[in-house]
Amino acid sequence: MTDASNPSIRFNDGAAYERMMGVWSRLAGETFLDWLAPEPDLTWVDVGCGNGAFTELIVQRLAPRAVDGVDPSDGQLDYARKRPATAMAVYHQGDAMALPFGDDSFDAAVMALVIFFVPVPSRGVAEMTRVVKPGGLVAAYAWDMDGGGFPLQPVMRELRAMGFVPQPPPNPDASRMENLIALWQGAGLVDVATRRIDVTRRFDSFDDFWVASTSGSTVKPAVAAMPPDVLAELQQRVRAHLSELPGGGVSYDAFANAVKGRVPGLKSPSNVR
Repeated sequence: MTDASNPSIRFNDGAAYERMMGVWSRLAGETFLDWLAPEPDLTWVDVGCGNGAFTELIVQRLAPRAVDGVDPSDGQLDYARKRPATAMAVYHQGDAMALPFGDDSFDAAVMALVIFFVPVPSRGVAEMTRVVKPGGLVAAYAWDMDGGGFPLQPVMRELRAMGFVPQPPPNPDASRMENLIALWQGAGLVDVATRRIDVTRRFDSFDDFWVASTSGSTVKPAVAAMPPDVLAELQQRVRAHLSELPGGGVSYDAFANAVKGRVPGLKSPSNVR
């Protein structure tokens, strides 16, 4: 997902995003989909699909009838279209606040790690609700930015402590559980439910963690401009937040908040095909 309202936050490199966030997305996404427990043979739209990391999970795990992905970034979509596992998906360049689909087009709409990048989150949720059929599913998960759940938190925290100001998403508080509930209820969705998703990512080494965590536009410019001594200090401070694993590896724990609800109407999307 790219924040169109803030050109300093752009995810146009699908490969770099895959190293930084794609693996994290799948770790949380697998638990998210288990929690949703949807029927097979549904039509899905993945809003803010980015490089297709979560779209791939939908195709692999849910036996969908059709999947559409939407994202504003050409670079991300180009990477997504090259994923062999998502060959059935149709990708569109578009805006989460003005989805390029008619009303009642899908059985389910999801946002994976996107809600805090949408300039007006309520409009994004309203658009997902609009394009889903009565009785259909609208769901999302997002790193708990304010609560410390972001996977890049060790780097972001220490950058700030050293006087640097990495650019945050425009709406980090949108990922708070109470705000997700308010957004879903405000869109008129019913049967709203939430859960926290905890994930651990393991890295072969600290260098592996460092490359993955500093390859995106959120922190890369600040890190690239650092003198060697300052960079070494930052790395030492970040390392203290990680768990050391046998053999030289490291791990870090992150957590996301998830929400789901249904469009008022029929009980099941299978009833409105």
